[in-house]
Amino acid sequence: MTYAIAEAAHRSGLSIDTLRYYERIQLIEPPARDSGGRRAYTDDDLVWLGFLTKLRMTGMPIRMMREYAKLRHQGVSSAGRRKQILVEQRTEVLSRIAELNSCLDVLNYKIANYENCERAVVTEPQAASA
Repeated sequence: MTYAIAEAAHRSGLSIDTLRYYERIQLIEPPARDSGGRRAYTDDDLVWLGFLTKLRMTGMPIRMMREYAKLRHQGVSSAGRRKQILVEQRTEVLSRIAELNSCLDVLNYKIANYENCERAVVTEPQAASA
């Protein structure tokens, strides 16, 4: 099945401009063209776009995504380097998760503290009127 650029954008969650940009910087191969010369994205293209979106969400720089995309065309011979890129990115993601968990701990502490303050305010006026 093939999809026009608008449908590919909708299905991938990316904008049409982003799809064209990814093509221009060679993150994606130029898609096939239909009889009218319009881009025709395949299901495989959408799977690749989904993977690129995940990489971008992890904070991977575009230059690393481009390297990965170029290596992908070399097939199995580039598997070691592609794995290395992903392992390094996983390390970055795990580090960010640890930082965010630390921030979450602080937020949870502060929220619990404010909840205790609110309970004290609610029980204090009752004690004063007795």
